[in-house]
Amino acid sequence: MKAIVLDKPGPIESHPLRLTEVPTPLPAYGEILVRVTACGVCRSNLHMIEGDWMAVGVPGKSPIVPGHEIVGKVAAVGEGVTTFAVGARVGIQPLWSSCGRCEYCLTGREQLCPEKQITGETLDGGYAEYVLAKEAHAYALPDAIGDIEAAPLFCPGVTAYAAVAKARLGPGRRVAVFGIGGVGHMALQIARLTGAETIAVSRGSRHLHLAERLGARPLDASRADPASLLRKEGGVDASIVFAPSTAVARQAIAATKPGGIIVIGVQADLGAFAFVEEKTIAGSVIGSRQQMREVLGLAAAGKLKAVTETFPLTQAEAALASLKRGEIEGRAVLVP
Repeated sequence: MKAIVLDKPGPIESHPLRLTEVPTPLPAYGEILVRVTACGVCRSNLHMIEGDWMAVGVPGKSPIVPGHEIVGKVAAVGEGVTTFAVGARVGIQPLWSSCGRCEYCLTGREQLCPEKQITGETLDGGYAEYVLAKEAHAYALPDAIGDIEAAPLFCPGVTAYAAVAKARLGPGRRVAVFGIGGVGHMALQIARLTGAETIAVSRGSRHLHLAERLGARPLDASRADPASLLRKEGGVDASIVFAPSTAVARQAIAATKPGGIIVIGVQADLGAFAFVEEKTIAGSVIGSRQQMREVLGLAAAGKLKAVTETFPLTQAEAALASLKRGEIEGRAVLVP
């Protein structure tokens, strides 16, 4: 099969990826082989490819096929598979597998499992014509959702959903979402479903216009300090951060009312923390399998939709370079 392979991390401008032929994998017990029809392009793919996460052991093997938000059709099933038949439409998210035995798995926090495997980071992902998935960690795709619009649901969709769930939103509350990209534009939609007032903080006009189309109030961070502006209005009850920036994370903390909550889905140095304001800082990463099913339900009902831009698989590097330059409005999706 054709696949995009990373041999050695490096800047995307140095062309670290190569298109090559590799053996099509065979499904083992409890696994399915999926013919990929769409794979979203995540900023975490870019971090891994450029070597930002080598200190924490990512990528977990070399060479590796990136990609972790995947939609396709079942091409073959391994022994013991009962949920899916050949031809079924399925989705695969970053959490490829978990142990099922630890305290995290048993309490619905399997994304924290110490034995978890991550699609496209510890084993081969979806920048390819075929990919393996665990039956227990694959999801039936509702007929109402097309393949391209569905692919981003399997990372930014569930990631945004889990973050909003932690933000304690509801009617009458105000939330600021910092970073309106692949995840942020979905967080705005999910936050609006709670009845909260949504504010979109970004530096790019493309993303601010997108936020306005989604019903959020745009706040241009390139013109003024968003924390100062929001504090003058009394602050926000919650901030959700998906902009990969220490400065932005600190702005979000400053913009949040005393007693409020800041949900952070990126790596950042948060600096000094004023405990007397009793703010809560919560990290958030992907979400549980039940939350993934709930995201699919929202999308099938027309309440959540990814804004996408498609690229052929052969242009994976071009898609990643556009993402790095901030040129992707919502989510880039590779189509083999």
